[in-house]
Amino acid sequence: MERPNFRGHMKVLILDLLREPMHGYGIMAELEGRYGMKLSAGTVYPILASLRRSGLIEVTSRGEREKKTYVITEKGLDYLAEHADDLAEAKRRMRAYKAFLELGGDELRAAFKELFESVDELTDEQKTRIRELFTGCARELRLILLGGERYERD
Repeated sequence: MERPNFRGHMKVLILDLLREPMHGYGIMAELEGRYGMKLSAGTVYPILASLRRSGLIEVTSRGEREKKTYVITEKGLDYLAEHADDLAEAKRRMRAYKAFLELGGDELRAAFKELFESVDELTDEQKTRIRELFTGCARELRLILLGGERYERD
């Protein structure tokens, strides 16, 4: 079976959340709270529109300021039952993502972004130090994952 992409994971996660009626911003807040996933309205609302066109969800009401409340349909529940493995995999990946963030992954991502944006201005000495840092870090991570001893530099 083909591995679901990001949008596929979000589709089943959102469907699962909509077992209880929720509006778009509530979905975003719930995804962030459960999985650390900060999604924009530009990501969530097109998925909701697609789910609605497919008959997997429906609008149950319009609340304050015309906020739509969405809920899963019987067809959506059937879809989730048929894709239970995809849902379990999506939840596993999102729990891993949240754990990664809690280990400092968000800080690391921000540092890599800064590095990427300034890589053209680095001196040869800075590039050498970063290369050594990356190599040592990758080695350390692999040893930790394998349960090995701490890497000692020569």
